[in-house]
Amino acid sequence: MAGIFKAYDVRGIYPTEIDESTAKAIGLAFPVVLDDSDLGQGKSIVVGRDMRPSSAPLQAALVEGLLEAGFDVVDVGLVTTPMSYFAVGHLGAAGGVQVTASHNPPRYNGFKFSRRDARPVSGDRGIPDLERRVTGGGLQGSGTRGRAGAVDVMPAYREHLLRFLRPAPTSAGAAAAASGGRRLKVAVDAANGMGCLYRPLLEAAGVDLELLYFELDGTFPNHEPNPLKLENLADLCRRVRETGADLGVSFDGDADRAAFVDERGDPVGSDIMTALIAGELLAREPGKAVVYDLRSSRAVAEHIAARGGIPVRERVGHSFIKATLRKHHGIFGGELAGHYYFRDNYHADCSLAAVFEILNLLRSSGKSLSQLAAPLLKYWKTPEINFEVEDKAGAMAELARRFADGVIDYLDGITVQYPDWWFNVRPSNTEPLLRLVLEADTRETLEEKKAILIGFLGAPV
Repeated sequence: MAGIFKAYDVRGIYPTEIDESTAKAIGLAFPVVLDDSDLGQGKSIVVGRDMRPSSAPLQAALVEGLLEAGFDVVDVGLVTTPMSYFAVGHLGAAGGVQVTASHNPPRYNGFKFSRRDARPVSGDRGIPDLERRVTGGGLQGSGTRGRAGAVDVMPAYREHLLRFLRPAPTSAGAAAAASGGRRLKVAVDAANGMGCLYRPLLEAAGVDLELLYFELDGTFPNHEPNPLKLENLADLCRRVRETGADLGVSFDGDADRAAFVDERGDPVGSDIMTALIAGELLAREPGKAVVYDLRSSRAVAEHIAARGGIPVRERVGHSFIKATLRKHHGIFGGELAGHYYFRDNYHADCSLAAVFEILNLLRSSGKSLSQLAAPLLKYWKTPEINFEVEDKAGAMAELARRFADGVIDYLDGITVQYPDWWFNVRPSNTEPLLRLVLEADTRETLEEKKAILIGFLGAPV
């Protein structure tokens, strides 16, 4: 059981690694991840689930554990993970649990947790304590059973999300006028995941839709619900080209991440999209901080600064991005994994808010996505490359020695910067892997430095 407790959530294969007894134990142990500030206004917990066949029985067992632990449970039913975060904040709950395995294959399931105001529960605070309580056994209820109720959060969520559109889409004509008289066409791939629930909100955005795989099916019959893998974007890219769409969007399984495709059918990196969304928000509120993960292109910080913002570099992981966003009173944050965080969404990630801000930008600028992205694509950059390395700490220490003439920091793994190139190598939290990202001013420099690093780290896996 111990292997299911990850850095940011609980996840494993159902029913061999995670089952109803696990779910109930997590409910019983959940008090350990909350503190007095979470519980000060009551002991209600929001519980939602995704569409996987195992999610309903796991949710039922989780709820039973929470009730025995003395919590009142607010069942929000079948929801995306961002809807679950919103419900925690909107309803003033002490915390929340979403039953989901995100983008993993159908045989997996798991749990994502949050505290009051949708604050994260992660490996740095909470999940190790939860693991000790669950695996230690001897869990008992509080003696006072909680009460169960249900809430349909979609009406409030719809009202909340549509506020991100500029101007508010009161009619199809208004949306067309905002885009220079041309109604935008958007191709959207829900991957048979929870993004299917976003159809009415997308329709309300005043765009023409080309929909792919908008039938909830937890077996994911068309492709894996992971838009970070380019092969999973192939159908979307093809649909954009065939229909002349202005934009393509792909959601992952629980719809907390989004990948974007431009009007030519070419994927655009999430770091570039972070910069573009930041610029749109900073145009309304200049001088605010924007948080970005350290794997992002140098162009991201440059664009944020040029748009009057304060770029704040942070390590990878939603708990770190959210905490730093709050600390700096930032307006927005983004990760290379396709998570986009908004101050006006309880500092939590919201893929659909990111889509709406890109629609705002396309409409206000009158430019295509490829035209907007082009000035930012001035460097050559690798995707994240994985290497199997048993002695991860030793390898990073050797990198520090070999590249001692660069500017080194250890915010997340090791980052080494030179005037015309930089790289980051960071360890996986759960596997014997090191992950490399490298960027350079020219393609020649990129290939030269990549060859040197591969020569040291070994063949990529």
